[in-house]
Amino acid sequence: MKEIKLKNQLTEVESLHVFVDEVCKEAGMDDMVIDMINLALEELVVNVINYAWEPGEEADFTVSSDINDGKIRFVITDGGKPFDPTAEVAEADTSLSAEDRPIGGLGVYLAKNIMDKMEYKRENDKNILTVEKSI
Repeated sequence: MKEIKLKNQLTEVESLHVFVDEVCKEAGMDDMVIDMINLALEELVVNVINYAWEPGEEADFTVSSDINDGKIRFVITDGGKPFDPTAEVAEADTSLSAEDRPIGGLGVYLAKNIMDKMEYKRENDKNILTVEKSI
């Protein structure tokens, strides 16, 4: 298992990409799939950075990964406000034009469709979001 600790700042997204690239390459995944996983995790992590805490509040959170049974798993753990993206975000209506679509929800929609599995739990005052992709 590998883990990276990130600050709740958008500048940390680059560190996330380096981490995801490293883990996925070790798993032998091709670049196109790695790019898709990076997109999914970026969307989820940016949501954590932007919404888990009050504006201006400084905090850290972690992204860990492991490879097991032909699957790569990433776990995002933060101590921010409770939020379950698997239940609380309405499915994005992709039939609408970009101008007619309400703001928000597309990132979670993308992540759900890129990854094979997404699970959320709240434990010890922490949001724990697990996403998984077959290798």
